[in-house]
Amino acid sequence: MDKLQIDGGAALVGEVRISGAKNAALPILAATLLVDGAVTIGNVPHLKDVTTTNELLGRMGASVSVDEKMRVTVDASAAIDCVAPYELVKKMRASILVLGPLLARFGHADVSLPGGCAIGARPVNIHVAGLQQLGADIRIENGFIKARATRLKGARLVLEAVTVTGTENLMMAATLAEGTTYIENAAREPEVVDLANFLNVLGARIHGAGTDTIVIEGVRKLHGGCYEVLPDRIEAGTFLVAGAITRGRVRVRDMRPDHLDAVTAKLREAGAAVTIGDSWIEVDMRGKRPLAIDLRTAPYPAFPTDMQAQFAALNTIADGVGTITETIFENRFMHMLEMRRLGADIHLEGNVAIVRGVSRLTAAPVMATDLRASASLVLAALAADGCTDIERIYHIDRGYECIEEKLRGLGAKIRRMPA
Repeated sequence: MDKLQIDGGAALVGEVRISGAKNAALPILAATLLVDGAVTIGNVPHLKDVTTTNELLGRMGASVSVDEKMRVTVDASAAIDCVAPYELVKKMRASILVLGPLLARFGHADVSLPGGCAIGARPVNIHVAGLQQLGADIRIENGFIKARATRLKGARLVLEAVTVTGTENLMMAATLAEGTTYIENAAREPEVVDLANFLNVLGARIHGAGTDTIVIEGVRKLHGGCYEVLPDRIEAGTFLVAGAITRGRVRVRDMRPDHLDAVTAKLREAGAAVTIGDSWIEVDMRGKRPLAIDLRTAPYPAFPTDMQAQFAALNTIADGVGTITETIFENRFMHMLEMRRLGADIHLEGNVAIVRGVSRLTAAPVMATDLRASASLVLAALAADGCTDIERIYHIDRGYECIEEKLRGLGAKIRRMPA
């Protein structure tokens, strides 16, 4: 098992290209199970979660090939084994996304209850209830969701909570259903829109993605095609905070600035100069100590939960006291305890973290507890005095492509080594 070793204190300066979005690539890969033909997907990030998804598709009988540019071609026209086993699903909660496509196209699916990051319950009840309303017979037995249906039928689904994977699973299932489906209280994230755009390229009829009501007119089948995954807004936001926390200047390029409005607003509030172009954002904090900010996570387009940990790191060295309120996941403050080891002054009260900025953090060995916690510890280590070891970095490899190479390109002193 590897660890990252970071010598902190250097201001990051330069430009970094943003990879394809993990949270768009995974549902798009799952959606290839809906298609009787070959689909080629470009701008796929080289990540552990993508590898796990490809392995899952291959295990079920799909033909999966990856070229030197990480363009993934999936052909699920052959006989498919509609079982998603625990040994793969436990590695990644997004594996639940094969449930809707398998059920819609093949009429049955046995999908293990998911594992993944320990950041909260993230129950699958909304997925199950929605599929039942579409006509599925579902039982949960021996740790598996066992779903059966002849052909799903359109229905009006009112989700009891905003859920990204729930919206995506039900949208994929409804694509091949008979009649029209309305998903109300739908998630509005750009990754949901990207999935809808992908399905429409293949012959689906989906309207309203990006609003709280998505309308899906069911079709009999989808055809093959090509698609490019959108850029990763969370990776872009993480590198912008890296520039701010090190009092440097970082430009992220090949990305969608409009997907980061809530993040850039908070960076400006923290005192950074933020410049925005057509496909890039630059943050400049040279010579200034960040100011403490308050934030509250909420579904898109509000402040994303996946950027909460990174701004917590920024607050640890900021001038003043900032409060962070987490409303999405109940266990997403585990990184706060590790940042205390670096000298951060953090007080936790339920789902609120009160962070009093200190002038300097100091190096210490720390351990990553989930994907975004890993990123926050990297950011804190970049700002700390001395050499910090970050262990259990397999989490970060699930969501950040070549993070140490990209950070080195900005001037960071970071290396990967055996733990």
